Amino acid sequence: MKEIGIGLLGLGHVGSGVVRAIERNGALIADRTGFRLIIRRIAVRDVGKVRPVKVDSALLTQDAASVIEDPNVHVVVEMIGGTTDAHALTLQALQAGKPVVTANKALLAERGDEIFAKAERRHVDLYFGPSVGGGIPIIRGLREDLIGNHIVAMYGILNGTCNYILTRMEQEHLPIETVLAEAQAAGYAEAEPSLDIDGWDTAHKAVILASTAYGFFVPMEDVDVRGIRDVALADIKEARAMGFAMKLLAVIQHLDDGISIRVQPTLVPDDNLLASVGGVFNAVLVVGDIVGEALFYGRGAGPDPTASAVLADLVDVGRNLIAGSENRVPALARHHQYGGTRCPDDIPGRCYLRLLLRDEPGVLALVAEICAAHKISIASVRQYERGSDGHATVIIVTHSALERQFNAAIAVIDGLDTIAAPVVQYRIEDFQHD
Repeated sequence: MKEIGIGLLGLGHVGSGVVRAIERNGALIADRTGFRLIIRRIAVRDVGKVRPVKVDSALLTQDAASVIEDPNVHVVVEMIGGTTDAHALTLQALQAGKPVVTANKALLAERGDEIFAKAERRHVDLYFGPSVGGGIPIIRGLREDLIGNHIVAMYGILNGTCNYILTRMEQEHLPIETVLAEAQAAGYAEAEPSLDIDGWDTAHKAVILASTAYGFFVPMEDVDVRGIRDVALADIKEARAMGFAMKLLAVIQHLDDGISIRVQPTLVPDDNLLASVGGVFNAVLVVGDIVGEALFYGRGAGPDPTASAVLADLVDVGRNLIAGSENRVPALARHHQYGGTRCPDDIPGRCYLRLLLRDEPGVLALVAEICAAHKISIASVRQYERGSDGHATVIIVTHSALERQFNAAIAVIDGLDTIAAPVVQYRIEDFQHD
């Protein structure tokens, strides 16, 4: 039986998951494909370190370059993370004509244009299914299964840490500080959680999804990013009372003259499938012009789900190598159907606004006048009894307007001497398409 030799760069939690997965289901894969996946070499920083999986010490080396250069290694699996060593080693592997499988979303989002270009020039396979959604086959779906569709939009819950925090806040009525501490204790959040809760992990994944779907590399600076750090329990409760769930949502839309990408805490209507995605789970709702809506759902992180996606990519690479059809599925199928990206300020949508106003005659009317002056129409207003400080909480839901109109109106409202705190704003996603 033919063998596909694997060079593994990194043996942390995810790399160990890949080793376990091949040990567990390698025979099954061989029966289904006619070839065996064999780990030939593993690059690690410390060969003496105790790891969550046992491997033959003869496979281990601190020289990552030697793994790539080994003639018995046919495909390189990059699992070291980061954007420095991983970048250099990935380029080295591609230059050497070795296919690469990677789960490194930061690398692809921040330095992907160079990496995709190298794979194209060298006519070498680059697979990155595990970089978005863990074991969810969303990348494969976009690259292959939905290739006959114009992708109208994608809506993604792409960070399990944030989704866990928002779910717990809603269900247990706990503030974010308490839930974040619990998530860190449970291992769902990093000790330094900024990458997750400030939205950057989700933004990395959104860039990869958008680039894959629309045929050009999307720069990170073109993504409007806002995380959940400042989400208040009061707004989650208010959203729930109005029939919405709060989600950190990546919204990728094809509009008339380009692509819009934003990552924001967003109010999702209860009747939408994404509203019911709770805990550490991920989901991506894809809207194609032919297929309609397709939902990809599952565990978006962890050694086992990620290893499942790595195995799928390794099988594809193995089949390509045996058939002599390298680059059968280009890493980035470049084309010019969709133009470029659009400024986030020009994107329309509804908004939820929370204001803390002095409870005096004419104050609310002044807010309404400011909204009207900026072409924002108010759909509903809810006012609560004023507190002992003489201020009352006011909740406004608007009709659709442009983001720049909201920004301008809020800047004026925040400058009033009758407002006690900055306006709190969240997008409402209606999932409507022409």
